[in-house]
Amino acid sequence: MIRLWLEFGLRHGGALLAASLAVGIAIPPLAAAVRPAITFVVVTLMGLVLLRTDLRAILGLVRSPRLMIWLAVWLMIASPLLTFGLTVLFGIAGSDQAGLVVLATGCAATSAPAFARLVGLDPQLSIVASVGSTLLVPVTAPPLALGLLGIDLALSLPALMTRLSLVVGLPLMASLVVRRLARPEALNRWGRAIDGAAVWCVVLYGLAVMDGVQAAALARPAEFARSLALAFAGGYGLNIATALAFWPFGRSVALTTGLLSGNRNMSLYLAVLPTTTDPGILLFLALCQFPLLLSPFLLRPVYRRLMPPRPAPT
Repeated sequence: MIRLWLEFGLRHGGALLAASLAVGIAIPPLAAAVRPAITFVVVTLMGLVLLRTDLRAILGLVRSPRLMIWLAVWLMIASPLLTFGLTVLFGIAGSDQAGLVVLATGCAATSAPAFARLVGLDPQLSIVASVGSTLLVPVTAPPLALGLLGIDLALSLPALMTRLSLVVGLPLMASLVVRRLARPEALNRWGRAIDGAAVWCVVLYGLAVMDGVQAAALARPAEFARSLALAFAGGYGLNIATALAFWPFGRSVALTTGLLSGNRNMSLYLAVLPTTTDPGILLFLALCQFPLLLSPFLLRPVYRRLMPPRPAPT
């Protein structure tokens, strides 16, 4: 029964992710009850995704070092700088500017491989980019956000790097231990169930980050609407810009990298940032979950039209 329930989450991931946001907004006490568990949920999600990832096999998937280097530079360095420049150009300031820049410094979402499977894109490239950018984010994001761009996150540069390293490093070590002890055939047999468990973790995360969103929407509707619109513009803008930047590598690569870039992992920040962080930034990072968690539901028809039809099996 547990296995069937987990696999149910994988089959109906898009609808469940959308429902988690709606329930979190509609029932604030439920979102508030789940909110304290967000760090545990994020660490568990990271562990499940890494458990499904053979780091040695990933090296074999890196068929094009030029693509991987360009992807790492674009995701972790070029995107934040481009986003910061555009916020200055369009006069976006305050917590909205900080939120957009922090969004662009994030690694590819941990759920990116599952999202890629849901919308019919390349899960292997998603795994490589998600794991690679996740391992890089403790090194690249804090200096960019706190140092070069001067975003105030109520944490020192070493403290933010340490917290991000722990949230990334602990599940990495746990997954390596489990892969060492478990038989490969057992992991393969339970693969869909593990992917489903990851989807359920994202559902719980989506529910938790909606804590306080209803109150903010009712108290400051104009500010809330502006921040929500900018969250969608930031996520889908990164998606489009990245797809165009990687179009020379082929349509599949371009669309997959666009999905990766538009769906950044804000859960790491929400898991490590203190409560003294600017409430406007925390609200913006929570609103970023709407374009992220709704993307499989909203973009699947788009990707089906853009992707060339797959040849029929012989």
